[in-house]
Amino acid sequence: ALQRNGREPFRRIAAGLGVSEATVRARYARLCDDDILQVTGVTNPLGLGFDAQAMVGVRLAGAPEPVAEEIAQWDEAGYVVVTAGQFDVLVELVCEDRRHLLELTSRIREIDGVASTESFLYLELCKQVYEWGVRIS
Repeated sequence: ALQRNGREPFRRIAAGLGVSEATVRARYARLCDDDILQVTGVTNPLGLGFDAQAMVGVRLAGAPEPVAEEIAQWDEAGYVVVTAGQFDVLVELVCEDRRHLLELTSRIREIDGVASTESFLYLELCKQVYEWGVRIS
């Protein structure tokens, strides 16, 4: 329910599930505490005036975790994943402008173990969803 509408009242969720509001509140608190759920407003950075958003593929000469953990601390990095395939780490950067993007990609290249980077500048955001449903065991 919160994937569809992050502002859905707990009372309405409880009624739809046939449980008490306290049950929904407890489940919500547990999901947040376990880092499974984070309720936030999702924006389009390009629409907010950030003029440069890019996915940066990073190839490494060593273990990916230390590099990923370092970049994950940056405010501009909204998405950092260790991957299998052509790149060892993928980083999504949201920047004020292209100069800022250049500074950050240069900063990535200065990290020990980084062999190369490839940047994919976003021209238009066509789809961004956060509604995956739940896994049924």
